[in-house]
Amino acid sequence: MTHQHPSLGTPPALPEGGLRIVALGGLAEIGRNMTVFEFAGRLLIVDCGVLFPEDSQPGVDLILPDFDYIRDRLDDVEAIVLTHAHEDHIGAVPYLLRERVDIPLLGSRLTLALLEAKLKEHRIKSISLEVKAGQREKLGPFEVEFIAVNHSIPDALAVVIDTPAGRVLHTGDFKLDQLPLDGRITDLNAFARFGDSGVDLLLIDSTNAEVPGFVTAEREILPVLDSVFLRAEGRVIAACFASHIHRVQQIIETAVLHERKVALVGRSMIRNMNVARELGYLNLPKNVLVTVDELNSLPDDEAVLICTGSQGEPMAVLSRIANRDHAIQVGPGDTIVLASSLIPGNENAVHRVINGLSRLGADVVHKGNALVHVSGHAAAGELLYVYNLIKPRNVMPVHGEWRHLRANAELAIRTGVKRENVVLAEDGMVVDLVGGLASIVGAVPCGFVYVDGSGVGDVTETSLKDRRILGEEGFISVFVAVDTVEGKVVAGPEIHARGFVEDDKAFDEVVPALLEAIEDALRSGVSDTHQLTQLVRRKLGKWVDATHRRRPMIVPVVIEA
Repeated sequence: MTHQHPSLGTPPALPEGGLRIVALGGLAEIGRNMTVFEFAGRLLIVDCGVLFPEDSQPGVDLILPDFDYIRDRLDDVEAIVLTHAHEDHIGAVPYLLRERVDIPLLGSRLTLALLEAKLKEHRIKSISLEVKAGQREKLGPFEVEFIAVNHSIPDALAVVIDTPAGRVLHTGDFKLDQLPLDGRITDLNAFARFGDSGVDLLLIDSTNAEVPGFVTAEREILPVLDSVFLRAEGRVIAACFASHIHRVQQIIETAVLHERKVALVGRSMIRNMNVARELGYLNLPKNVLVTVDELNSLPDDEAVLICTGSQGEPMAVLSRIANRDHAIQVGPGDTIVLASSLIPGNENAVHRVINGLSRLGADVVHKGNALVHVSGHAAAGELLYVYNLIKPRNVMPVHGEWRHLRANAELAIRTGVKRENVVLAEDGMVVDLVGGLASIVGAVPCGFVYVDGSGVGDVTETSLKDRRILGEEGFISVFVAVDTVEGKVVAGPEIHARGFVEDDKAFDEVVPALLEAIEDALRSGVSDTHQLTQLVRRKLGKWVDATHRRRPMIVPVVIEA
């Protein structure tokens, strides 16, 4: 496999005393976060997440980081450090542990608990170490300390990595909400303390670098939810990420205020909320939670459902409701709340769900028409604040598409970081920190690894292209039987199509031309069925293109009689 950076050669050997950083996901994309740090022949991994497929990747369930770079060096991995429990940061851990199950996992209490529930589904028993903010651990040549940060899930951590090559601070996903629901703010004192003693390289969240100012506080959502419930005549169905414990808490508190009962719907939602409840991160008032069956026996104006599907995922509860493919049916009087922001690439899927629900008569409330969600990522004002606190020598924007990375880079430069000390990289680029300077020194192969059902890595770009053709252009099969001795066609050409034309008689016009071309080839001495197959494909393909302006998949079958 070739990498996507042909202008960059294979990286040289890491200089003695240098630190190497290779992102295998999370750069120039939203998701699949995974960064490998190398020092003195040992590796440390921060996060190991998944990316969710787009419409152009039909049949794909998940996209993993490309483990090829470390596959032959798994024994060198000291640990996987997890910043928080979102899927784009922990979702690929089970797939990496399949290759070496005893890699130690470090994370906060909630992060490890949610991951453990996921690992059970994969039948993997892990080795894990629960850590807290302020805790320091030695992992081979790496000394790691953890900092509390505020995000859209509790218990998120930033990570400080100390080596003789220098100090790296990886923020993970964070924001500076000064009135968080759980009272756990980003530890700016720790940021300042490390800044005063020196940070050689800052890897910093870029998702909202284009958004001016500060992100709205989570508490501002409660009055909006209250007004939505006040207007709702029937049931309220709220969709959010299955990991967004704060949002679920707010919806439950609002339901209690309006004397409504709540049911959780969706396997991942029920699993995560059970974990959060057991650990004390989700506080449930007495008798508020009921089953779906119990909720169905209540009047509509006393019912609230909290489900998955805020990103338009085809198999999630809300999408199935919108498609009338779920036991829960909605109609006039029902209010649907999409309590999340759009992940880039999911816009069409979410809009389809909104339109489907609106068609059924439901009132759909979403971030576009009400403040029912705030981001979990720092906006430009917050990023500037952090740059001025930490005063990093080098900066590497992470977690974002190219526009986010560039916007974040400009913010760093405005606060005094030298332009030459800002590293703009994407997946597979190799960054070395040597002598206090971070620079790109090469690139390694780093592609998409697709999960399709139980298969991992079996789907290639070629097979995805075939799927797109089948979905967009249709399929034509051609059967021909030939007598190569007599030099004539003895059966066919018989043409059938799917997803192209309704009536196969549309091909009657081209059959004589195909027959003539095949027999001409036979008379001229062509007897190889593969050559005849290619001839049929070319001849029929030209006719289809000229007549219908389409390029379907054409599968000819030529056999000897």
